[in-house]
Amino acid sequence: MPHNAPHALFPQGHPLEEKIRELLAHLLKVADPGTLQAGTPQQDQALLEAGRLDDQQLLQVYAQATGMPTLDEEEGRDVPFCPEVTYDFLNAELCLPLQWTADKVLLAVASPYRLGWLAQLWRNLYEVEVEFLLTRRSYVDRYLASVYDRPEDTLAALDNDSEQALRDLAKEAPIVRLVNDIFTRAQETGTSDIHVEPNEKDVQVRFRIDGMLQTVLRPPISQFPAIASRIKLLSGMNIAERRLPQDGRIELTGNGRNALDVRVSTIPTMHGESIVLRLLQKDSSVFELDKVGLLEDTMEQLRQIYGMPHGMILIVGPTGSGKTTTLYCIMKQLNADFRKIITIEDPVEYQLEGLQQIQVKSSIGLTFASGLRAIVRQDPDVVLVGEIRDKETAEIAIHASLTGHLVLSTLHTNDAAGAISRLVEMGVEGFLISSALLAVASQRLVRRICPECGGKGFLGEPTPQEPRGRRCRNCMGSGYRGRIAIFELMRINDALREAINSHQDTSVLNQIARRHGMRSLREDGMLKVQKGLTTEAEVMRVCQLDVGDL
Repeated sequence: MPHNAPHALFPQGHPLEEKIRELLAHLLKVADPGTLQAGTPQQDQALLEAGRLDDQQLLQVYAQATGMPTLDEEEGRDVPFCPEVTYDFLNAELCLPLQWTADKVLLAVASPYRLGWLAQLWRNLYEVEVEFLLTRRSYVDRYLASVYDRPEDTLAALDNDSEQALRDLAKEAPIVRLVNDIFTRAQETGTSDIHVEPNEKDVQVRFRIDGMLQTVLRPPISQFPAIASRIKLLSGMNIAERRLPQDGRIELTGNGRNALDVRVSTIPTMHGESIVLRLLQKDSSVFELDKVGLLEDTMEQLRQIYGMPHGMILIVGPTGSGKTTTLYCIMKQLNADFRKIITIEDPVEYQLEGLQQIQVKSSIGLTFASGLRAIVRQDPDVVLVGEIRDKETAEIAIHASLTGHLVLSTLHTNDAAGAISRLVEMGVEGFLISSALLAVASQRLVRRICPECGGKGFLGEPTPQEPRGRRCRNCMGSGYRGRIAIFELMRINDALREAINSHQDTSVLNQIARRHGMRSLREDGMLKVQKGLTTEAEVMRVCQLDVGDL
């Protein structure tokens, strides 16, 4: 229940400021709380801006220090406009009226330091009692902007269309906090991509979580110039250019979370620029092969294959099927002092210590083919080619695999057998393919059943207010959290080599592989359904276009 006794927050002999400072010192591992610059709104905000903690951690400290409840931000709530108070007052006091009746007002507050004064003020001016809920400052900022702010102020600042006006907007504290909040929530939810899309009346902010887009915020359209300018400023783009596509990059660190490399892309649209931010983990600990989703027999077969001294391994599947992650998991297994590993990629998505990684730059002539020619003169043991796109790259990679190197790469095909047909279509001779190729793995990603709610999306017993129970925070009510891969692993044996040399089509290659024990994607997925890892609906969703599975 909301808290309605603000004076009790200041027990005699134990001021709130000291208690908050002690809790923050413990959180930040500061030996002497007295040396910590904290315990006032300004000092606490400075800790946030310095990246020493995030607003969710600060909220929990406030809740622990005061004993007050926190606002459930996931709960759908219509924030009313209250003409009795002004934007400037609410912004200065970091509070937001959530409900207002004849005798009571419910306030969401981002700072607990002046609650006694706020309660007395409301009692004197409006003759109402006050109940409080603690919330993050970004939540207050968001709704103040959408419910109370004046759009004409932002638009007037842009009348001269100057770069300085845009920079000033990008540095305003509410916008800085809003963009930081977007990044924080994206990291908390395991988001892979952030989409910021301006519409006629608002800005749609969507997260791609476990491969599915979900709308998480809808700020007013008046905030879009400032949001876009802030993102461009962070990513090193031309802040005043809105007519042409741009690309940029941001490095996110701090707050105790893994560092992220953010690739930013903008394109002009009817209502402004569509901005997409791809979040890439820089922590190599995420590349654990046993977490990908391989069943034990498939894992053992794959270990045997990448343990070979030379030959080619291909990972195939559509865009977003986890091919690069699987390759990096294998690279991490192979990474050792006695091996020289070189990669050529477009782009270099993840950086692993111990690997020599090359970024393709076609504008200066550094292509996959030209880079691969140079790599084989560097005495490598293992070579990773980000993608085989043409005959020249394919032939160089195959020759490298035939001359003592282990080569790994990807292709965009639907199934394992299709990779061989794709190489043939590129013009590579069948005898070269059959001689070099060790295996082809086709893969897809399916969502994993949420371990907290068991796939239900809700927790607890149903109530009249929540007929299905309380929404699961871990999966945001979807019933899924995280993803695993389903695999089709085709090992090249003598029967397949003979079929490749005699130019057999994909269906024949697929039949031969199945006779020798290859499981289809759908069969592998159904085994994971039986183990309680995913659902049949998920397997059907990702395999519905794979006619070879039928």
